[in-house]
Order: sequence, then structure tokens, then C-alpha cells
Amino acid sequence: MSVRRLILAGQAIVDVVMRVPALPARGGDTIATSAEITAGGGFNVMAAAARQGLPVLYAGGHGTGPWGDLIRAALAAEGITILRPPDPGRDTGFDVALVEPDGERTFVTRPGAETLTSSWPAIPMTPRDMIYLSGYALPRILSSAAQVFMDPGPLAAQIPADLLDPVLARCDWLSCNQREAGLLTGSTEPAAAARLLLERTDHASVMVRTGPAGCVLAVRGEKITQIPAPAVEAVDTTGAGDTHAGVFIAALADGLPPAQAAARANAAAAYSVTRPGPATSPTRAVLDAWIAGR
Repeated sequence: MSVRRLILAGQAIVDVVMRVPALPARGGDTIATSAEITAGGGFNVMAAAARQGLPVLYAGGHGTGPWGDLIRAALAAEGITILRPPDPGRDTGFDVALVEPDGERTFVTRPGAETLTSSWPAIPMTPRDMIYLSGYALPRILSSAAQVFMDPGPLAAQIPADLLDPVLARCDWLSCNQREAGLLTGSTEPAAAARLLLERTDHASVMVRTGPAGCVLAVRGEKITQIPAPAVEAVDTTGAGDTHAGVFIAALADGLPPAQAAARANAAAAYSVTRPGPATSPTRAVLDAWIAGR
């Protein structure tokens, strides 16, 4: 079924990104080679989809204070509609992302106003809307008529079963990286994990992102396939999974079949890891030109 807009029920937070030569030992210190403060988390998904031309609405929380101001400015710059007023009692949360020379990143997160899990805005939704859910907080909005795209995130194994199981039964797409798939299934082999995730869901199709190799696509009722990604030299992998999700959903909205949508998402994620920072998803024109040039 086609998609007309993306509604993000996840969390837009602030990333404090520091590039380090190596992670410090416990009790130690290290000197960052560079640092930046930028919008991150669910913002990356929204920006990726919006830059591909898909209308995007943010249904999550945002706070009162400097972090909330930063998030609102970033959303406005991408043309993303905010559906709720700021929380007057809390600021938006943030994370510290330590990025190593090979592009791998390690997070420490302090949640804030974005973690709201109830009282989501009452907006009319149709089966052509796609709701994006993050494992960091699962709101109980499963009665909606919209399609549901769920990414459990790095804390997949810590999601309580009474929250996770209803979402797995309800979602239309489940996307996670290889590590997260292993946490949910006990299998470190991507295709096997994808098969087990199909069994854990009711009607969803599954993607297991495999980093430089691309992703494993398991469309329900079809053969599980490996969708390759362009080979690139990674600079920063922060936000690559978010880019993948946003561009995949936008590609579905363009009418591409899942395999072609996954290939386009792989290309966007590959492009994004060659640039430093979390919100490095390309625009439609840039991505088209980059794919054509390869």
C-alpha cells in the first residue's frame, strides 16, 4: 500500500557528537579531535524522508529550553510540521555520541521531554499514513488505521514484553541492525534472524541492516534476499540507520517495490556515512546524482 506522509511518534533529541581517537578506559579521559551539537535521534529519520519529498509530521515531545529551541529550529528548517506544544516543565533530552576513527559510535543518553508515551495528538490517520515507532519509547497508539514502521533501536533487549509484543503484532515493517536482530532472536546470522523475526510478528515484513553489506529483506510470503549496498569508506555511521528508514519509507511513497526501496535506502545510508554528523541524508536530487555517478 502506498504512503502519503510520515508521522514520527519517536523522539527528536540533541546529539553532542565528539570524534575521539579511541574510547577512553574506565576512569580515564581522551581528547576529542572535533565536536558539534546538532539535532538527532528521530530527527534524522524525519529529515531523511523530508529531503526525499515526503510530507512529515512530528508527533513527539519537545521541551522548553535551549535543547528544545534547537530541535524546533531544525524541524522548521526541514519543513516538518510539529503537532504538539512544548512541555513547559522539561527541556528536550540529549545524548553524547563518541565517534571512533572507523566511524563506529557509542552513545550515552539523557532523556527529556521527547519521551512522552501517552496523550499523542488526535489527528485523523488513514491506511496511507506511516507511523514510525522507536524502541526508546513505545506509545500506545496501535488502534490507529495507519501503517506502522518500527525500529527497536540499540535497547531492543530492554523493551518490556508487554510493550514490545503488541507492537510486533501490529507493525507492518520491522527494521533493525544485525546486533539488534541478534538481541531479539538469539541469532547472529542476518537471514536466520530475519526469518525468526517474521515468526515473532503477525503480518510484518522485516529488514535487517548489515552495515556495509546492505540489508537482508524479508518480505512476508517471498524469498529472503540480501540487498547489497555501494562500497564506501565510512567516516561517521551516526544516523545511518535513521537515514535508511526515512529514505525507505519515502521510496515506498514513490511507489517503488520493497526490494528497490531497500536498495535506494542502502545507497542513501552509504552516502550518509561518508559525511560527518548525524543528519547527513541526501536530498532526492543529490541521491539520484550520486547513484547515477556510481
